[in-house]
Amino acid sequence: MTQVNVLHKEAMDLAELAQVAKLRGEIEQSNHLLRQAFAQESSAAALIANHWESEPTRSVLHCSAASLAIECGEFEIANRLIATALSGNPPAEIAEELQDLFIQINLRQYLERRGVALDEEKLASLVR
Repeated sequence: MTQVNVLHKEAMDLAELAQVAKLRGEIEQSNHLLRQAFAQESSAAALIANHWESEPTRSVLHCSAASLAIECGEFEIANRLIATALSGNPPAEIAEELQDLFIQINLRQYLERRGVALDEEKLASLVR
């Protein structure tokens, strides 16, 4: 198994453990596990970032790392991961998911800069 696969598997296992901890109400443990998952998935994505021929794996790993970054509140890193993924040749469905993540991160700031105020419920319904 390649290093990329090992890191990805570890990241997914950690993310699953984070979900279980969250369901148990162990929020601090969940956040800790989620950060570990993010670190592992980011490392896997970094290893394959310049391997353009490795699509869709390349874009899937970056998308997954960006999702974990968002969950960890690391929005700038998530934006960079999304940009890196889109700079390749991701399949259409992965590109759409990446674009949705970008909107999820940036919509609130965009609307605020234009003086548009939405309550949290309306904003959440826009980015689901």
